[in-house]
Amino acid sequence: MKIVVAIAFILIIASLASALVFLMTDKGKSNRTVKALAFRVGFSIALFIFILISYSLGWIQPTGIR
Repeated sequence: MKIVVAIAFILIIASLASALVFLMTDKGKSNRTVKALAFRVGFSIALFIFILISYSLGWIQPTGIR
């Protein structure tokens, strides 16, 4: 489970970095920045839903604040 969440975070950060690169190189002349940011939002929502489903199925357990 930790590997899946780590891969999702890497995808989110990679999408954010690619949006920054597109923003700097295209200077607002294309939609690649918007698409990269939309993928980032999609990855974030998918990760959140995956964590909720994992919790409801019992794949992950809360540990509490120590």
